[in-house]
Amino acid sequence: MGREFGSVGVVGLGTMGAGIVEVFARNGIAVTAVEIADAALRRGEEILRGSVERAVRKGKLSEGERDVLLGRVSFAVGLDALHSVDLVIEAVPEQLELKQRIFAELDRVCKPSAILATNTSSLSVTEISVATSRPNQVVGMHFFNPAPIMKLVEVVRTVVTAEDVVTDIEGLCARLGKVDVTIGDRAGFIANALLFGYLNQAVSMLEAKYATREDIDAAVKLGCGLPMGPLALMDLIGLDTAYEILDTMYRRGGRDRRHAPVPLIKQMVTAGLLGRKSGRGFYTYDKPGSPVVVPDEATPPAGTEAGRPAHAIAKVGVVGSGTMATGIIEVFAKAGLEVISVTRGAEQSGRTCEALKTSLDKGVVRGRLTEADRDAALGRVTWSATIEHLCDADLVVEAVVEELSVKKALFASLDEICKPGVVLATTTSSLPVIELAVATERPADVVGLHFFNPAPVMGLVEVVRTIRTSEATLVTATAICRTVGKHAVVCADRSGFVVNALLFPYLNDAVKMVEASYSTAEDIDHAMKLGCGYPMGPFELLDVVGLDVALAIQRELYLELREPGFAPAPLLEHLVTAGYLGRKAGRGFRDHSNR
Repeated sequence: MGREFGSVGVVGLGTMGAGIVEVFARNGIAVTAVEIADAALRRGEEILRGSVERAVRKGKLSEGERDVLLGRVSFAVGLDALHSVDLVIEAVPEQLELKQRIFAELDRVCKPSAILATNTSSLSVTEISVATSRPNQVVGMHFFNPAPIMKLVEVVRTVVTAEDVVTDIEGLCARLGKVDVTIGDRAGFIANALLFGYLNQAVSMLEAKYATREDIDAAVKLGCGLPMGPLALMDLIGLDTAYEILDTMYRRGGRDRRHAPVPLIKQMVTAGLLGRKSGRGFYTYDKPGSPVVVPDEATPPAGTEAGRPAHAIAKVGVVGSGTMATGIIEVFAKAGLEVISVTRGAEQSGRTCEALKTSLDKGVVRGRLTEADRDAALGRVTWSATIEHLCDADLVVEAVVEELSVKKALFASLDEICKPGVVLATTTSSLPVIELAVATERPADVVGLHFFNPAPVMGLVEVVRTIRTSEATLVTATAICRTVGKHAVVCADRSGFVVNALLFPYLNDAVKMVEASYSTAEDIDHAMKLGCGYPMGPFELLDVVGLDVALAIQRELYLELREPGFAPAPLLEHLVTAGYLGRKAGRGFRDHSNR
């Protein structure tokens, strides 16, 4: 028979600790909530009551349920109040020495059968456990913030944690309505190990002035579908907390440079710019603790882009016949622009035309287009197999195969054919735009316009400026994005731009976790969806994108940046060699043959 857990204790009543108290009390378990001083205890009680009252106002709890919930919680100063509980969860600040002192004292106070759990997000559970005489009864229970809402709990077992303890804690998680992922004691566990490398890299982009804070956050939200941008998320977590987690993971995780805190983080922590809780971090807030962002000296002045002169764009050429080319043709045609589609021959033009008609027809069926709008968009497109027909285009967008030699030859031909002042754009997602620019005699007129697939649906375009791109070309490129209803994010010409440079190293890190047998693809997907609010887990996403595509992008990142942590995971290379490319091949990290 497993343990019943009739009563639990929670040590530390900050936001996380108070949230954990609420989780247990909501599920009918008596809780003793403990702090070190009366003032801290009162603050913790206020946090709990505030959360419960918000639930009542939102109709998620009745007043009667609120009163019953609060009646299950007793508050006390000092650990002696925990002498009879079945389980204690520690939720104090991320300091190893502090946690070890608390666990040593809990070992003395608590009954012999009690399980001692830590909510640490990055520290070694093993090092915490050895401060007690019962390391076999110590386990990690890493809740995610806000604990009453987030479904995931990472259950962290050490090499000496008893099997029955792990089983009982897993059962308790189910009783609480949580999804548990059981893992070994490794720096950052699953979610933080994957999350904080990505967050740290986003800060390095800002530090290098590669892109603005607004553009980095918008790129991730619009390009990846994540609920928050990385810099806004850092502000929510707290830069001091993020620094401690990164520093711990760097020291404990083999000194991977992806987890070495970017110097800017330490500088901001030293300056007291801690994020929302201090009223200022990467963004400025109307008051400490508020989520409301207010303008500051780094905020772009309203109307700046709209007020700068841009070349008029009336006729757009699109070169290519694939899915991306078809989507881009649709985007421009629906926006009222004349479009010339150039493919390699009449057969390709016919297929592209049919694909466009099919997409527009779907828009009519779904009520997003009228039949008149569909017919007008089709009427704006001229089909051609002759590149010379682009001679009077104002903008030419290249969307051919992702091979540098092919693109360079095309740009050299466009240079000879197109009129002066035309903007020449590439949709490359990984190749250096400057290589294409110098294939022409007009590198100042060349820019990257990286649309995302499917182009008619995705709201983001990465506008990539090279060191030779003129201001007029950049302004024209961002203006045309606004014209077609896309959000332009401007970045420098570096491998992966913004989205892929942040996304694919995270995916690669996830593959390395499976490769090291630390966790399964299913558990990692659960952890990132339930713990971080991601729409898809990394392995679901890899199978959709294509493992061959992911490998090619990761190789480009590694070759350009030479960062050891960016080296493609051998497991990814082996799967691609074996032909396991994801959904399109019927098998990737999962078997899709019967789906």
